[in-house]
Amino acid sequence: MSAPARAFAPEILNVSRRDFLRTGAAAGAGLVLGLHVPGRAAAAAAAAFAPNVWLRIAPDNTVTVIIARSEMGQGVTTSLPMLVAEELEADWKTVRIELADSDKPRYGDQGTGGSESVRSLFVPLRQAGATAREMLITAAAAEWKVPRESCRASKGMVEHTESGRRLSYGALAAAAGKLEVPKEAPLKDPKNFRVLGTRIKRLDTPAKVDGSAVFGMDVRVPGMVYAAIARCPVFGGKLKSYDGALSKQVPGVRAVVPVEAGIAVVADNTWAAIEGRKALEVEWDEGGAGSLNSAGILKMFTEKASGEGGVVFRKDGDAEKAMAEAPRKATAVYSVPFLSHSPMEPMNCTAHVRPDGVEVWAPTQVPNDVQAAIAKVAGVPEDKVKLHITLLGGGFGRRLFEDYGVEAAQVSKATGAPVKVVWTREDDTRGGYYRPASYHKLAGAVGADGWPVAFSHHVVAPSILNQMYGGAAGGRDPVVTIQTPYLYATPNVHLAYTMANTPVTIGWWRAVYTTQCAFATECFVDEMAHAGGKDPLEFRRKLLEGDREVKILSDTWRTSRLRAVLELAAAQIRKGPPLARGRARGYACYPSFASYAAIAVEVSIRESAIRVHRAVCAIDCGQVVNPDTIEAQMEGSVVYALTAALGGQITIDRGRARQSNFHDYPMLRVDEMPAVETHIVRNHEAPGGIGEPMVGVVAPAVANAYHALTGNRLRDLPLKL
Repeated sequence: MSAPARAFAPEILNVSRRDFLRTGAAAGAGLVLGLHVPGRAAAAAAAAFAPNVWLRIAPDNTVTVIIARSEMGQGVTTSLPMLVAEELEADWKTVRIELADSDKPRYGDQGTGGSESVRSLFVPLRQAGATAREMLITAAAAEWKVPRESCRASKGMVEHTESGRRLSYGALAAAAGKLEVPKEAPLKDPKNFRVLGTRIKRLDTPAKVDGSAVFGMDVRVPGMVYAAIARCPVFGGKLKSYDGALSKQVPGVRAVVPVEAGIAVVADNTWAAIEGRKALEVEWDEGGAGSLNSAGILKMFTEKASGEGGVVFRKDGDAEKAMAEAPRKATAVYSVPFLSHSPMEPMNCTAHVRPDGVEVWAPTQVPNDVQAAIAKVAGVPEDKVKLHITLLGGGFGRRLFEDYGVEAAQVSKATGAPVKVVWTREDDTRGGYYRPASYHKLAGAVGADGWPVAFSHHVVAPSILNQMYGGAAGGRDPVVTIQTPYLYATPNVHLAYTMANTPVTIGWWRAVYTTQCAFATECFVDEMAHAGGKDPLEFRRKLLEGDREVKILSDTWRTSRLRAVLELAAAQIRKGPPLARGRARGYACYPSFASYAAIAVEVSIRESAIRVHRAVCAIDCGQVVNPDTIEAQMEGSVVYALTAALGGQITIDRGRARQSNFHDYPMLRVDEMPAVETHIVRNHEAPGGIGEPMVGVVAPAVANAYHALTGNRLRDLPLKL
């Protein structure tokens, strides 16, 4: 059965450059470059058109780039081909995309998250393009019997500079495909880039406009049925008993079958499946979490924050002593709630389990993990699971889990039919994975001159690594650590983390711990500035002077780059009309995901609520690939972050999430959207992420603006008056 759509994928294997660029035989149809890895992919690489290729050039001059990352709106179907096209010297009008199915032996880890897509493939895809370029030049020189040095590639052609003779890439593809891959293919000097850094329209837009793009919810296969699953409303609860007799009386319902997550009602359409689920008689074993509530979780966090001080992950000087001796001090506690991802496309997956293998269509950020999990369900080897990655209607980390894919496979195995499992909005809001809640205990001290002498931050939060995967041994969570940098010049710094797990299911969320730690840090830096009698913006600028390096695990941060984006945002928001009466400005800056982000906002109070009128974003993400994509990501980050900052909250009562849909878990409305400006720092540093860095700085900037306007502090999210 062929896939109705093919999609995108994630990470790369650590293989040698030569292996990565190894070519298969390109028999007459064109030049093929692919990833070589041991085993079956090696055999596939020996075939003319093996599906493990990254780049294919056809006789008609079409340049096809294989996309091995999931496309959830972030634009990898344009940015990744741009990397290839830059070094290939391709004519952009001839570039096409082909979406890879899940195949870890061929593509490496295909998980898409952590703003990693361009970062992880920046060099490999450029190398693929450069190698193809060199092979095409060699083929042209041989055709003309001229020195190779007398030929050059440009805009999809190879030209003999002395005679002016030209051959297209399509005309040279077959001959180039027979050549040995060169050991070295020089990459271009960034100052000579003609594609990277330019504004290019997205390649996936036409299909989304004309309706031919296929998301998970669009998948239709012959004989497909639909399933809705009843799951225990209490975290960690299980099925005790059920009676499906009434469900089977609902027109269109075909079967009621138990699955690991609960009870699946299978029907001819989603409406019948959902109505059949409503008719189920179910008794749940709620387990030990039936009395869990938000107040109890906060009490536990508070107690842990008052304990022994957690695992120290940074200690400069002696913060405790400096605090005791300082003339002025500031202390504060900040907290953030659990949050839902709430992507617009509900969770769904279509699977067909057969005795000889499985075919799956999934809007997933982790196709390899879903493929492996389904293989276990079906009892077949992973290579017998063919997983097509559809377009994703938003991800934000929610689709980094395999649950909905596993459910589809289990129902299909039980019924023998291709099954689409569809979650309702209520299913996901009440039974998904949440951004962890957290509690932040901060203290600071300033000297007689008003500048800081000590800073202390104790983070208390559940650990995703520990709770989901059994990692973070000894309470040391590197994800929390790396997302809690402190770059401000302070002689005594103490940073610690205490693990505080709960039964609530947690998972990766867009800029997950950055959104929490940046809120606490950037708001408290404002508090320290006021304690020292300083302007908060000037306080930050002074403490970021110079080009100091701060190393946190594998990350090295530079203060000069963070100061540059802060100053850029501050300068740009001051342009235009003067600040209107009844409005105030707030600032925040933070490094994350190899990028530096800053934002300046203007807010007012309207009808007892905070209203954000203007948001000026400044981003240093290293080498710019497509400014259009960056602007879109900054705008989307503001929407997503304001949704969380002003209204997002999952509260727990009797072991259940109280919120259920957008009426009590509201999204930002059109009339609440501020004007957003994006300003990009241009340089040739290594590329950083763009999907997540801006999300973390929005809430603290808004909270700081509120303080500037009213003199009052809001230390808990969401920001409610």
